[in-house]
Amino acid sequence: MIRFHLKKLISDWEFSKGRRLTFDELSQSTGIHRTTLSRIANLKGYNTTTDNIDVICRFFGCEVGQVMEYLADD
Repeated sequence: MIRFHLKKLISDWEFSKGRRLTFDELSQSTGIHRTTLSRIANLKGYNTTTDNIDVICRFFGCEVGQVMEYLADD
């Protein structure tokens, strides 16, 4: 299973900038629909495109491994 760390990235961004980042603002900045961002952040095992991952990495200035991680099914 893939686990996304979008909430952590948003939290880290908010801490560094000293202000809140909403899904609406992130959506406007990235072009990723707000519903898609919400699903990435909240739904276990959500399936998204590599284009979305690319845009998220570009926005946050991070590597793919900071956006998501692989967890083996036990």
